[in-house]
Amino acid sequence: MVSAGDLRAAAEVLKPQLVAWRRRLHQCPELSFAERETAALVAGVLRELGLQVRSGIGGTGVVGVLAGTGDGPGVALRADMDALPLQEDTGEEFASRYPGRMHGCGHDAHMALVLGAAALLAERRQELPGPVVFIFQPGEEMPPGGARLMLEAGVLDDPPVKAAFGLHVTAYLPVGTVGVRSGAIMASADNFTIKIKGRTSHGASPHLGADAIVAAAQAVLALQTIVARRLDPVQPAVLTVGTIHGGEKENIVAGQVTMTGTTRALNNVIRKQMEDSMRQVLAGVAAASGTAIDMDYLRGYPPLINDEGLTDLFRRVAGAVLGPDKVLELATPSLGAEDFARYAEKIPAVYFNLGAAIPGAEPHPWHHPQFNINEDCLPIGAALLASLAVETLR
Repeated sequence: MVSAGDLRAAAEVLKPQLVAWRRRLHQCPELSFAERETAALVAGVLRELGLQVRSGIGGTGVVGVLAGTGDGPGVALRADMDALPLQEDTGEEFASRYPGRMHGCGHDAHMALVLGAAALLAERRQELPGPVVFIFQPGEEMPPGGARLMLEAGVLDDPPVKAAFGLHVTAYLPVGTVGVRSGAIMASADNFTIKIKGRTSHGASPHLGADAIVAAAQAVLALQTIVARRLDPVQPAVLTVGTIHGGEKENIVAGQVTMTGTTRALNNVIRKQMEDSMRQVLAGVAAASGTAIDMDYLRGYPPLINDEGLTDLFRRVAGAVLGPDKVLELATPSLGAEDFARYAEKIPAVYFNLGAAIPGAEPHPWHHPQFNINEDCLPIGAALLASLAVETLR
């Protein structure tokens, strides 16, 4: 019978290959929905392991299926594939070969970990009571994201999948630890574009115009009152106006302003309240300023909710792989977002953080040009994912 200790020991033996996969993937970062070289590499490894492989899912996605001895519902392990439009500044020998593109969010490690789990389980396929589906997803960084396209292509349907696991490496937890929580672990992420149309006039005769810049200033301040005064104060939420562009010359009343931003929430009730409140506030500003205001609201990723029962199983399995004291409870959710949430809307799922801190080095957040990981986390993560698949199937 496959045990956590067996998988952990086998993963340590596999470590040189895990490191090689991660570094090779790190050198060829590709942006969202353009992960062709990445997908070819992943598909090739899965075929070498003897898995059934489908490519071109949701554009550039790859799915590998490892059949077990039973025909019951399976379990899915998901990795994201896309990189960021970021200039790398790590100084590593295996740094990105492409200027302005970098795996600055750990997706190279995620792919290596899931490939590692596939390698571990492929050697033990006769002991698997059901199938394991390995999902390599494009476009996590570009809302509305690649998960939606993968789901529309039926990645959870053939074979049917009853549970899914995803993860994110983090430089803020030591190697050998994981962080998890049941319920909301990450927020929704919606984006908006607001266009304010006024009427130009000479700056010396503002009464003949309708100033879109003044209306924009009023809108920005009024929008900030939504979280402060319209929402339940014990429910975390964020509304950020990130860009504002308007005006032509210093002595012309601006006729048009465009603003963009994002909203975040941990449940769909607050999420909808924010959108509705924004429309009400903007209608009021428009009426008061004599302008026309239009908002295009893009509903991106939903809140990421960890299933309570599956999270309990995760804690038990992670405790067996790492030691119970290495399974850390995340005190608060993140208001960052992840489109793994779309899988969690369909089936029980768990998303967790894997410690990858480099001893003595300053930790850098995701999307930072110096983001890096301690590669000692790779065999740990591979063994944990493989163990989760085995125990969920049991």
